[in-house]
Amino acid sequence: MTAIVCPSPSALRVAMARAVHQILEDEPVFADRFAVATLGSAEAAKLLRQPLVHNDVASRSLRAGIVARARWAEDRLLEAVAAGCIQYAIVGAGLDTWALRMAAQLPAVRIFELDQPAMLTWKNRLYESNGWGLPSSLCQLGIDLRETGTVQGLKAAGMDLDSPVSLSMLGLLVYLSDEAVEREISALSRLATGSTIMLDYRVDEQQLNPMEQLMMQFTAQMMAAGGEPWHASSTPQRMTGLLGAAGFEVEEDLGPSLLNARFFAGRRDGLQIAGGGFRYLSAVKRA
Repeated sequence: MTAIVCPSPSALRVAMARAVHQILEDEPVFADRFAVATLGSAEAAKLLRQPLVHNDVASRSLRAGIVARARWAEDRLLEAVAAGCIQYAIVGAGLDTWALRMAAQLPAVRIFELDQPAMLTWKNRLYESNGWGLPSSLCQLGIDLRETGTVQGLKAAGMDLDSPVSLSMLGLLVYLSDEAVEREISALSRLATGSTIMLDYRVDEQQLNPMEQLMMQFTAQMMAAGGEPWHASSTPQRMTGLLGAAGFEVEEDLGPSLLNARFFAGRRDGLQIAGGGFRYLSAVKRA
């Protein structure tokens, strides 16, 4: 069953970056003991035979961004859980392994994974082939965000919208239209006070330097060739305005310099993010 191709190239690319990080970096920023096996047996075997294939300059920068994003988001999640939040939703869950890694340690936290039905089916078949059981605290819902909004999906999955939720929307908004992003963020006004959100967004090219623009265009072409074209982009000012209108106050809106300083300073291997094409933002619902 695991020989079937993953229906989401971007989900597999993210999982590959996490897996390579476990193998090539001596001091992982983001530790995930399930990462290699989430690739499926064939891809995992290829990686273990030739990990350095994934160590060119572009791959290293992409890997740094992905593992920093995961570490940053989960750090913020744990802060929310410590403050009493017991609902965690991962929208566009892909091959995320938080439920495998943390459900037993935080049994009171209800976990919701939303993604395309085909992606969740593939993921669950992979888990079954690896002998991994789904934790009882996990609820999955297959939806197409172009048809069903996040908040509507979470309600259908059984989330208590009257209680705070920590919401992860990483690697997601860029695949929607600008209008769909506005609708998604506006609908977040229905979440309870104290809810937190972690998201990333592509920066408008006009705000990038020429080298960053070339890097962005190259990656966008690669994604489009894989059948998952990028659409939406934004600016920090626009994102702050959209979230503010939904009742959210931005806590952090981080570019590569701050992320490198936080997660990669002083590393002997020189791992860091190059280019400012994406930013990572967290916000909290105040009203």
